[in-house]
Amino acid sequence: MGTDKVETSDADLVRRVLAGDTRAYAGLVARYRDRLGRYAMHMLGDREDAEEALQDAFVRGYRSLARCYDPERFGAWLYGILVNRCRTTGARAARRGRVFVRDEGALNGVPHPSAAERTEWEDAVHRALARLAPEYREAFLLKHVEDLEYETMARLTGAGVSALKMRVKRAREQLQVILREAERV
Repeated sequence: MGTDKVETSDADLVRRVLAGDTRAYAGLVARYRDRLGRYAMHMLGDREDAEEALQDAFVRGYRSLARCYDPERFGAWLYGILVNRCRTTGARAARRGRVFVRDEGALNGVPHPSAAERTEWEDAVHRALARLAPEYREAFLLKHVEDLEYETMARLTGAGVSALKMRVKRAREQLQVILREAERV
């Protein structure tokens, strides 16, 4: 007779942490690290800045876990913390004169198809994303990379649904123009 391993829910892990089992937080970190890390990397464009924002989000999440009023939605709640940390880290990078700089080492660590054309296209897309205003890039990534609904995006960013729809629309329009220009070169 086989036994199926049932994955522990976010809510169960949150309850365990709040009850004093601090090791249960490692399960939440493991569950969300890759996805949130990808978002931070796309948003910030620099591996060190992305790692800093991600670590800060996890620490802040742990410290304020009692304020996660819907433990079943821990992931969305933590995502909101990360969105704010990326904004702060991005602003700090801008002050340092490094606004969303592309980190070749971090991008080379991401598995890419071997075709040279695919690599060229990915480079063009990354350069195009980096040229977007931060609020457009954020909305575009949340919608098209993280595949979030507008209502979820609104909760995470604090922006209205209509404003987010407009940001995504403008991001798409700007990306089309930028990528058309890149094709001509």
